[in-house]
Amino acid sequence: MIDSKQFINTRHKNQKINYDNVLKELIKEWEKSELRPKLLIHSCCAPCSTYVLEYLSKYSDIAIFFSNSNIHPKEEYIKRMLVQKDFVEEFNKRNDTNVKFIADEYKPSNFIKAVKGLEKEREGGERCYVCYEMRLDNAAKKAIELDYDYFASALTLSPKKNAQVINESGYNLQEKISVYYLPSDFKKNNGYKRSIEMCEDYDIYRQCYCGCVFAATDQGIDLKEVNKTAKEFNRSHKDYDLYKSLLKN
Repeated sequence: MIDSKQFINTRHKNQKINYDNVLKELIKEWEKSELRPKLLIHSCCAPCSTYVLEYLSKYSDIAIFFSNSNIHPKEEYIKRMLVQKDFVEEFNKRNDTNVKFIADEYKPSNFIKAVKGLEKEREGGERCYVCYEMRLDNAAKKAIELDYDYFASALTLSPKKNAQVINESGYNLQEKISVYYLPSDFKKNNGYKRSIEMCEDYDIYRQCYCGCVFAATDQGIDLKEVNKTAKEFNRSHKDYDLYKSLLKN
């Protein structure tokens, strides 16, 4: 398989890397070499996976990996997981694709330990960077376990997420864990705009906060109402019982 790092322009030491262009160069090489790689893509939520699937399913075989133990409360985690699963199934039906859906165990204690001491950081700061790395690390290990060619993340679709930090973390993990990282900046090329259009088309739930209790509290989110609404959705979902075993803590 092809290492995307060869397409990074390092002529100028302080030059900001355009990760969207790096991905485009990589895709050109796939096509030239008649490769259709297997991608394991971490997704934080269904909205962020919309445009990503539309874009990359043309060139690769994809599994969406829902691994987000930062999400609070548990009922909201379940809701976002089920919404993600529903979107993957509907996307496959409409587009004659075979995107797989993989749900990770919910382990919020791992997130709390990882961000200890950073609880008062504002959203978009160091706490978020640790959270990015935690989820990318889970994706990289799952890609190795299931024999995928690349791991990636749909996080770069969001204008509120730092794509430079996410990609740097991905490449660092590539060196440590020995699995190829797929670079991205999915919000470019009107990717974020397209995701909003797809959310409307597929009638996808768009959450009002990123996920963690610290950001939600800072934003004044009514978590009791979030929990109540999510619980009602979950208990009425046909697949709720199938996924309860993933919710160990």
